[in-house]
Amino acid sequence: MTRIMGREQTLAEPEADTVVRTATLTGQRFRVRDHYEVGREKIREFARSVQNYHGAHHNEADAHALGNEGIIAPPTFASVIGWTSTRALLDSVLTHYDLSQILQTDQSFEMLRPMVAGDKITSDIVIESVREYGDNEFITVKFVMTNQRGEVAQLGHTTIVGRRGTEIDPNLAKLVGGIMMHTPSRQELGLGDTDVLIRLGADSALEVDAERENTPVYTVPKFADLAAGQALPASTAQVTRGDLANYAGVSGDTNPIHFSEQAAQLAGLPTVVAHGMLSMGLAGGYLTSWLGDPTAIEKFGVRLSSLVAVPADKASTIEFSGKVKSLDPERKTATLLLNATSEGRKIFGRAIAEVRLS
Repeated sequence: MTRIMGREQTLAEPEADTVVRTATLTGQRFRVRDHYEVGREKIREFARSVQNYHGAHHNEADAHALGNEGIIAPPTFASVIGWTSTRALLDSVLTHYDLSQILQTDQSFEMLRPMVAGDKITSDIVIESVREYGDNEFITVKFVMTNQRGEVAQLGHTTIVGRRGTEIDPNLAKLVGGIMMHTPSRQELGLGDTDVLIRLGADSALEVDAERENTPVYTVPKFADLAAGQALPASTAQVTRGDLANYAGVSGDTNPIHFSEQAAQLAGLPTVVAHGMLSMGLAGGYLTSWLGDPTAIEKFGVRLSSLVAVPADKASTIEFSGKVKSLDPERKTATLLLNATSEGRKIFGRAIAEVRLS
């Protein structure tokens, strides 16, 4: 649970029988007009921002050794592309939400093939559901990210919570406005509502030909050596205010509660807190470090349940652990349950990964 603008906000989704489903936006499809070009240096700076030091994200020779044409993006790199798309939705379609009161609660990725430096990614979006619960609306969005060869690289789902009908104290808004990083509006960029997103109509299914690339993996743990219930080695990560400022710039998520003490306190938080997607990115690095091959990750999803407080004068510690939930001998895959805690609080309400093994 966290507080937004002085109000308590539970991060978990409401139970189905407490929800009124909203049909107005459900099923609406959009395409981001311009493609996203995956840059080699952007991959490297993102990998550094989530403390993922696997060679395939930094050195072409290491990426080539795993069968890739160039360096490959870390497991949660698609969140950078997804945030660009989400922001476009908030700017032009979901305009009735106050951006200062948007929370992300769930994120999942399905990796069908690696994102490689030089890829040009086209993003299709569908608003899968809008569910009302009190003053909150839970919006679930699906992303389909396709490369320049017409191959689906990744599928993603994200759930955000928006508040409607809440009046913001203009003095408070002015204070926050003086802290936030400047983000140019569409008007400042000379763009209209249709210049960023193309409306494709209503199709809640968003059917795609999502065939998984069947390439070898070179994992350190071998399928034959694993058993259900087996523990993964524990690890820790240190997060400082500098890490938060860096991730804000790299990811594009510039909410000031992640770098400004004043903004955090205005939001009712005790101190600055880490981005939820930074915590997920660190977990992705933990998973990659154990596997030894980033391309072995097929699916990775988390539900965010608590925030990592980061004081001004010392680093915060996140402790990672996990275990093997189940094994599929036919496909040589494993389902893993991951845990992350900070100061005794669980950061993830749920974190699951499905991986292939040698």
